Amino acid sequence: MTDSVTINALTSAADGLAARNRAINNNIANINTPNFQASRVQFEDQLRASVAAGDGAADYTSKLSLEPTRHDGNNVNLDTETVSAIDTVLRYQFATQAINDEFKSVRSVLGTS
Repeated sequence: MTDSVTINALTSAADGLAARNRAINNNIANINTPNFQASRVQFEDQLRASVAAGDGAADYTSKLSLEPTRHDGNNVNLDTETVSAIDTVLRYQFATQAINDEFKSVRSVLGTS
């Protein structure tokens, strides 16, 4: 099997999306924690650059959200987190299905099941 840009990119995307999902879950779990700052996971820009460079492998970064805080110092917004969670799950499902399809193609070419 080739170490293709496609497989590298899909794997990197799945890793980034899994990290984003963990951050979202942590944000929601701490919605009532005073002075808690939400985390945001980013990987898309690095992934885009890596694909353009012909590699596809990228890491994710986690940074604190710069969104405004409530009077208790917490800046978790349940609406934002919910929409982000739905988007992340759908993208993760797409990425894992695409990875499965890539491996099915390779197995088909090799004549294995």
